[in-house]
Amino acid sequence: MHATHGLGIHAALRDNGRMAAIREQDIPRGVAALSTWRQAALQRQAASNATGDGDARLRLDIKPDVARPVWAMAVRYSLFLLERKAPGPGVEVRVAPWGAVKILDGPASDPHNLTPPDVIELEPAVWLRLACGITTWTEEKDAGRITAVGERDNLSALLPL
Repeated sequence: MHATHGLGIHAALRDNGRMAAIREQDIPRGVAALSTWRQAALQRQAASNATGDGDARLRLDIKPDVARPVWAMAVRYSLFLLERKAPGPGVEVRVAPWGAVKILDGPASDPHNLTPPDVIELEPAVWLRLACGITTWTEEKDAGRITAVGERDNLSALLPL
């Protein structure tokens, strides 16, 4: 196993030498974790809708009360899904502290700093809301919850997963 710098995740090297967001043996746990997170988030969303307050402002604050390992595995598995959906070296998507993947075709990382020209950073709750379709890219971006640098700073065409 190898740890990525500054992210604290363990991942196996892939055939192409890049780090995987999740170990192959952890994929079933990832499926379960993402399902658990999604169900907990949808329950919170349903509770908000039941009170007549199901607007975007409330959806932007959905943050289910699930165990930290569930959060970590849900992030890693959802990043794995994103990477499978849009492989490539052109955009780095970071969800600290649990993962980062490179996606989409385009210029690869500069060999001196290893960061591609396009970088997107999200908090875990923001990422999982987007991945699960609870919020939209525009809602999260307008709320100031997405940090994106570069020409390809919008993943809305790839979400929800």
